[in-house]
Amino acid sequence: MSTLTAPAAPAPPRSTRVRGGALREFGPNWYAAVMGTSITASAGAGLPGRPGWLHAACTGLWALSVVVLLAVLAARAGHWLRHADRAREHLADPAVAPFYGCLPMALLAVGTGTLLLGPGVLGAHTAVAVDAVLWTVGAAAALLVAIAVPYLMVTRHRIGPDDASPVWLLPLVAPMVAAASGPALVAHLPAGAHQARATLLLACSGMFGASLLCVLVVLPLVWGRLVRHPLPLALTPTLLLVLGPLGQSTTAAGNLADAASGGLPVYAGALRAFSVLYGVPVMGFALLWLVLSAALLLRAARAGMGFAMTWWAFTFPVGTIVTGASALARHTGVHPVTWLAAALYVLLAAGFLGAAGGTVRQLAGARRAA
Repeated sequence: MSTLTAPAAPAPPRSTRVRGGALREFGPNWYAAVMGTSITASAGAGLPGRPGWLHAACTGLWALSVVVLLAVLAARAGHWLRHADRAREHLADPAVAPFYGCLPMALLAVGTGTLLLGPGVLGAHTAVAVDAVLWTVGAAAALLVAIAVPYLMVTRHRIGPDDASPVWLLPLVAPMVAAASGPALVAHLPAGAHQARATLLLACSGMFGASLLCVLVVLPLVWGRLVRHPLPLALTPTLLLVLGPLGQSTTAAGNLADAASGGLPVYAGALRAFSVLYGVPVMGFALLWLVLSAALLLRAARAGMGFAMTWWAFTFPVGTIVTGASALARHTGVHPVTWLAAALYVLLAAGFLGAAGGTVRQLAGARRAA
């Protein structure tokens, strides 16, 4: 007696399977490409004594960052809609969950670029409105991930004694990025809105402190892991993530001092002094860590380290020490600090070219394989 069975569904074309699989594995780490592209643009725009051609080039990079942000947001939305099970697995994975801190930082970085470089393209009012929206959403998301990811680490993730990683800093640095980008909006609030201006500055100061203290808790754990158990070759670039809170906090201190006269004039002098007294030693540590990381990266390269998405760590963290050095140059007027900012920007540009070039080659290879 024959058995009736439903015909087997035809296998999808190979290219469809590849694209579906790529979307399934499209993680939050892709927001790092947005962050790196945007800060290369905004750091160049804020560089002391920049040449005119650099502003035009940075405007193009900012436009590219907007396009990349929209593409990554669309892909991540598709990831959650079509592969919610995999998205939940990412949240449960202690190696992936910290990368959710990249989403608010991407929004905030693009917003900063929009305020600096967007007026010539969008018009001043539109650029301010776009930045205000991106900062509001980004700051709220930054506070959310700064609480949610550590909560998951404590309650859900299974973490060994030598699992600490520089990527743990990502959700903790996000509020500091909001603290650094928020003060620029103070000047665009109505002149008579003293309460709103003061509130914004105090909120940014609060996020500065919250992020800084969290980072100070985690950094010893990261260092303890590094001296006991070196990072895998592919993760060696993440050493540069330590620069993020250092450079971003120096930038935030400088930006708060710049905006204080418009919102908290009584404390303007104190904040200006604090920005230098805090920023100089922190920048000194950042430069020390940069040299140490460079030595370890050279060692990893000799051992065969190839391209990975972790190369985007060559961009945003380095960009933060560029903006930090630029803030110190504004407040001190010391020429060597200006030269330092310029030299660091050259390093940032090289890192961006390396990360972007590797990513394009990787995507082109995946397309050919499809």
